[in-house]
Amino acid sequence: MHTAAADFLILSMKTIDRFRILLVEDFDDARELYSTCLRSSGYDVIEAATGTDAVALARSASPHLILMDLLLPGMDGWQATAELKSDPRLKHVPIVALTAHAFSDERERIANLGCDAFLAKPCLPPDLIRTVDRILGRATTYPETT
Repeated sequence: MHTAAADFLILSMKTIDRFRILLVEDFDDARELYSTCLRSSGYDVIEAATGTDAVALARSASPHLILMDLLLPGMDGWQATAELKSDPRLKHVPIVALTAHAFSDERERIANLGCDAFLAKPCLPPDLIRTVDRILGRATTYPETT
């Protein structure tokens, strides 16, 4: 399937040295863990703890991918994702939902919102990196386990 997000990623891969990830997570320990894993895998990471900050940072920093916790204080991740997907400048940016509630009805709601993938929390670092690598088209440092 050829999409605007795919076109954006192909162009990005040709013109940048490092991918920029916006990590949106209100729990400090999880944000630190995910950020450290992403940085050690060669990604630049921008961090936000609220949906409002996530929208502002996405608009100013132009991330290549957003990891969005759905349960945030104030503007939650659902609202922030909807706002980002309605912005013509950002609608092509892949968003991976981070959720502790990965039931089938929630998965459908996540897909309908426009998210490109989801990860169930707590998320193991190899799963996080494999998912980000796959979406951004990078060879992963973490092979799939069987």
